[in-house]
Amino acid sequence: MHFSIPETEVRSGENGSTYVAYNIHVNGVLHCRVRYSQLLGLHEQIKKEYGNNVVPAFPPKKIFTLTPAEVEQRREQLEKYMQAVRQDPTLGSSEMFNSFLRKAQQETQQIPTEEVQLEVHLSKGQKVRVNILTSDQTEDVLEAVAAKLDLPDELVGYFSLFLVQEGADGGYTFVRKLQEFELPYVSVTSLHSPDFHIVLRKSYWDTAYDNDVMDNRVGLNLLYSQTVSDIERGWILVNKDQHRQLKSLQEKGSKKEFIRLAQTLKYYGYIKFDPCVTDFPEKGCHVIVSAGNNELNFHVKLPSEQMKEGSFKVTRMRCWRVTSSQVPVVNGSANPCSSAKCDVKLELAFEYLMSKDRLQWVTITSQQAIMMSICLQAMVDELMVKKSGGSIKKMQKKRLNGALHRSDSNQAVKSPPLLDSPDPNREQVVKLSTKLTSVSLRGISASSSNNDISGNDFHGNFAFEGIGDDDL
Repeated sequence: MHFSIPETEVRSGENGSTYVAYNIHVNGVLHCRVRYSQLLGLHEQIKKEYGNNVVPAFPPKKIFTLTPAEVEQRREQLEKYMQAVRQDPTLGSSEMFNSFLRKAQQETQQIPTEEVQLEVHLSKGQKVRVNILTSDQTEDVLEAVAAKLDLPDELVGYFSLFLVQEGADGGYTFVRKLQEFELPYVSVTSLHSPDFHIVLRKSYWDTAYDNDVMDNRVGLNLLYSQTVSDIERGWILVNKDQHRQLKSLQEKGSKKEFIRLAQTLKYYGYIKFDPCVTDFPEKGCHVIVSAGNNELNFHVKLPSEQMKEGSFKVTRMRCWRVTSSQVPVVNGSANPCSSAKCDVKLELAFEYLMSKDRLQWVTITSQQAIMMSICLQAMVDELMVKKSGGSIKKMQKKRLNGALHRSDSNQAVKSPPLLDSPDPNREQVVKLSTKLTSVSLRGISASSSNNDISGNDFHGNFAFEGIGDDDL
């Protein structure tokens, strides 16, 4: 998740005095407004709990009223502080930090704690309504949805809640996976748009975990509905013969067999993102990115109008980072950006092992850059858990134990970030395999996923091969 403090506001206090509010943005969207004193209080709590050696530097107090230049300096320092806390595996996942952000979010949106009904979307247009508190965190809402559906506790960890935006065509744009530092009801209602929904979807990548889910009736129905939905929206490629087989299994009510067949299809289990722009293999290329099977798949349209396809394996990514910048909506304006006059530009950049001795940065410019980063981190976490002999079930047991002791930071369910490196100077290299082999990027034709079409190599061991035309 990308934390930033891009702006400040002068606001009026209860006694008529004014103060400077620091607007904390998460993924380019306002999460909360806080005062310096609130962040100082958080810092003191963290320092008391974890010691001075762990806590990053905090901007000092000032005796006199700050000048505009000093306010700007403090804004930059507080932004770096929040980013440093979030990136720390212990501090960033601590209940102390998350609860501070939840409380600040609720106070900023001025939503009182009360009982409400929240609508959560399932696949195929289905919905479930759950009674919750406006102050319920993500895990509480997920458990409420699971209870409403009669999904067993041991399967809750296989699913997550996602914030999505529905387009005019009924398609979904995945904004982000809801995190433990936010309140789902507040997050969706504060957007003030009926186009945004909370969706329940499986959150794992390894299709072997499908077996655990399909052993339960409710889990099977959820996975089946999601699979049908992904096929209908074109996320999973199906040829005519496969379509006939799937339709036959659907008519028979053979849900497990339907999923088994779908598992053999191209892009099963992938999340498809909106069209965006990349600098690979050339600058300014339009691309459709999909995440799944421990890779980012590129469907690229070159300036020459030629279509190419290729994949970047997460095991060959040395590190990645997400950056945000504010772009003025009105061209030619020299004034600093404000939330009303600027758009947020997000970029995901990853350093990739192109060949044995050559690393190269690849950049994707997309409003879904954060979601892409979350997908990459989830893939890495899953690989590391599996490599260490763990499983989602073991992680779920840890989650259930941690729910009884939320203040204990050692009860974090997720693995600490291993590859996410917002600071380009950090020298973190994580080897997920002992042997790095060359990557073959094979093309497919538009009419059949079984046919390869030869094409030209670009450079290194990357061989992008031409594919049939597609809309980008």
